Amino acid sequence: MKSQKSAESGGGKLYLVGTPIGNLEDMTFRAIRVLQEVDRIAAEDTRNTIRLCNHFDIKTSLMSYHEHNTESGGEKILALLKEGKSVAIVSDAGMPCISDPGADIVSKALEAGFAVVPIPGANAAISALVASGLIPQPFLFYGFLPRHKKDRKLQLDQLKRREETIILYEAPHRLKETLQAMRDELGAERKVVLARELTKRFEEFLRGTLEEAIQWAMAHEIRGEFCIVLEGNENGIEEEEQEAWWTGLTIKGHVDELIEKEGIRSKEAIRQVANERGMNRREVYKVFHIDEENPG
Repeated sequence: MKSQKSAESGGGKLYLVGTPIGNLEDMTFRAIRVLQEVDRIAAEDTRNTIRLCNHFDIKTSLMSYHEHNTESGGEKILALLKEGKSVAIVSDAGMPCISDPGADIVSKALEAGFAVVPIPGANAAISALVASGLIPQPFLFYGFLPRHKKDRKLQLDQLKRREETIILYEAPHRLKETLQAMRDELGAERKVVLARELTKRFEEFLRGTLEEAIQWAMAHEIRGEFCIVLEGNENGIEEEEQEAWWTGLTIKGHVDELIEKEGIRSKEAIRQVANERGMNRREVYKVFHIDEENPG
């Protein structure tokens, strides 16, 4: 195992700096100092970060680093680190890497032998969890569900047996559709907490069942970013131990059944079979096509 001794002296360090998720008073003294002292700040959106810097009198030069330039932006960051410079990564809100850019450059920086130093700060998922009233641990942070309907259904099917409290993020314009999909897969009575505008002026927690959450969403104009905290499945292990519907089917039969029943293409069916059986997708693909070529 490789050891990294955390130290803030010297250069060639990558800092992951947590920033407020709404309330500027949540900025830490350490975060301000680090942003003032580093050689460059790599920001998800420099327009947002410049406002933060102006508020805290941070004069450090900014550069852009976001999901659309991870390759070129990452190369610039690595070049600075090789020069012995220190770089701080910040997202628009909260901790970098948590449903925000950062994971790619962290991996590359570590591979190149540079130290990575976390500077803790506000986080929407944990803030929503501890105030939700649901069991706080164990918990599973998932982030954003897939946007495509079939992919989302498949993921919810995987999550519905989990016993942990589940934390999701969702944008306001997709909230109704997501809640309806969750009700269809997880049941109308599953407890849920909707946390919106966390730490901001209009912070709000809505607690109830998935059915009640949908009724609320249908009756109100949806504004603000949402953190969804979902009750775990107390019967998860028992359900998991029940015999799967596809038990007894060959892999090809399993794929064919999904194609026929759900009206999906073979590629999507293969992916679902791989997930349900805990197999590598390429293995399922290979077996399926070999069986197609040699039906007898």
